[in-house]
Amino acid sequence: MRGYFLVFMMINHLIFVGGYWMMEVNHRQFAFVEDAQGFVFLSGLLVGMVYARKMIKGGFAEGRSKIWSRAWELYRYAMGVIIAILVLRLVLPDASRIWSDWLGQTSFTDPLRLGAIATFFFQPTFMDILPQYIVYMLFAPWLIKLTLEGKWAYVMTGSLLAWIAGQLGLQLLFIAPANDFFMRPDNQGVRVSFNMLGWQIVFFSALVMGALTSAKKIEWNKIFTPEKTLLPKIALAICLFFMPLRIVTAWGLMPEFMIGKFASMEIRADFGPVYLLNFAAVATGMTWLLIAGPKHHSAWVRTFAAAVSWVFTLSFLRLLGRHSLQVYVWHVFIVYVVYYFDGRTAELTQFAKTIIALFCISLLALPALWRERDKWIGEGTTSKLAN
Repeated sequence: MRGYFLVFMMINHLIFVGGYWMMEVNHRQFAFVEDAQGFVFLSGLLVGMVYARKMIKGGFAEGRSKIWSRAWELYRYAMGVIIAILVLRLVLPDASRIWSDWLGQTSFTDPLRLGAIATFFFQPTFMDILPQYIVYMLFAPWLIKLTLEGKWAYVMTGSLLAWIAGQLGLQLLFIAPANDFFMRPDNQGVRVSFNMLGWQIVFFSALVMGALTSAKKIEWNKIFTPEKTLLPKIALAICLFFMPLRIVTAWGLMPEFMIGKFASMEIRADFGPVYLLNFAAVATGMTWLLIAGPKHHSAWVRTFAAAVSWVFTLSFLRLLGRHSLQVYVWHVFIVYVVYYFDGRTAELTQFAKTIIALFCISLLALPALWRERDKWIGEGTTSKLAN
């Protein structure tokens, strides 16, 4: 699934003059559910599953050490891609102008801006998922520990309260003075795409589920069965309720007298109530479909479940998913390079944009193939090349 989300992230993040048709062929046109939400949720689920097992076997200290080691690794990735792009900004003609909306006036000669980037207060465009992931990983050890101790309800209560605080804008009590402190001549101080208080509920709810799964305190096969259809029916009803609302907002068809009220509940950056409810419904329905769908008495449900499973088990998507965070960093670099060359050429045709997009999707596999090179060329060959 993470590979699937990465492919659509690439499609959505490629910016061409005049746009291109592939951006419109997306599940986000029919629901307030996007790739970033799925990516963050699955990352939290795996963190809970993997590191809960490590804590169960090696204790809290070992689990915490491994989680923080992973966070430090991801931090290096995040800083590395920013440094690479800033170097390109220095050497590529006109790069400063083309990337100005994405980087502002960031440069190696501005220590305050670099400090803001290093502490995640300033996040260049499309470099915003890793920072929140890293911050969540810092808190993850204690939340996994509480979950394993049977206190998962406390964890979820705290997460819900943090989400409510994010909806009320309480983070501004801290962000506003930080914005003044980091303000630079380009009139940008704090720059983030995701309100971490809002989006943490996606990561930590999944983390709790993952930890409970590893501890064998929850059996999904007993919750999602072919006979128990109330949950998927409720999920489907919620999805059908939001679908026309998403369509009219996607195409700018919502009446003006409704926009103000609806928009206040549909703030993507805060992961507002509309996004929370719609995502929970889609996640519930998809989980039931994948677990119980193949055994359902209805042939069309079994067929649909088989089709969804086929997509998510494509070898290319699984390859990307096994190395999703490295692929995510690589995709950011590709997106910046494509945006630069698009800004240096005349407007491309839809055919040319499609070919470029498909080529970029294929390039996503490079870091994954490199990390699995022993499998493809043999461990002995790799050792000889290294020597």
